[in-house]
Amino acid sequence: MKYFIFCQGDILLTKEGAVPFGNTAPVELQPWENVTTLSLPSLGVGAVVASLSSPVTDHPDLQMVPLRKSFHILSAEDYQLAGKCAELVYFHQNSKFCGVCGGQMKWQTEISKKCCECGKELWPSLATAIIVRVTRDDKILMVHAHTFRDRHYGLVAGFVETGETLEECVQREVWEETHLRVTNIRYFASQPWPYPSGLMVGFTADYLSGELQLQKAELSDGGWFSRDNLPCLPDPSSIAYRLIMDWAK
Repeated sequence: MKYFIFCQGDILLTKEGAVPFGNTAPVELQPWENVTTLSLPSLGVGAVVASLSSPVTDHPDLQMVPLRKSFHILSAEDYQLAGKCAELVYFHQNSKFCGVCGGQMKWQTEISKKCCECGKELWPSLATAIIVRVTRDDKILMVHAHTFRDRHYGLVAGFVETGETLEECVQREVWEETHLRVTNIRYFASQPWPYPSGLMVGFTADYLSGELQLQKAELSDGGWFSRDNLPCLPDPSSIAYRLIMDWAK
């Protein structure tokens, strides 16, 4: 079994930077700390998902690592699986009682729950968001949001609203955040984003019209950048970085 054990946004790894593996858990787990178990037949191994009440400290063989930073440590397969497990922890913590009748929710399958009273079934929900690379001639549009914790610049992004297509969301978000119109919207790639339960859908688009006017409520800075004058870039773990580097290269 692989043990995906979390505490307050951190994941428990070995000192060598691997997901703990074995017949027993690397630390003692209380009954209320166990979340669910995944069979993972395609990988030929099972996974235990747990959420600790307090972090592991001063352990000679184990370390707590922020989930985002584990991207640079784990294999791509284990990082993606860790993200899935983190989303299941979030789902479990936010679905203990039924939203219809208030009854207790119990696991029905590895990734779904069912109300013990009214039978309401529930699966983890995804918050779908778009992120778009807008280019104009030989320049790329990059922005810095108030929510960014460092100096990096990213791309226009936002959540999909009820009743709109992904392409309509691209057009709306670009207009709302920059007052620009875009055309030639094309799908690039998607990325699970377990912070806490997102799916980022990447697009590319060409500038059509308008003068850049930043939405000050969300953006602190932004502009058009050339390949030889790029600002601080997003973390390589993000689809934003992939979109930018795909253009830059």
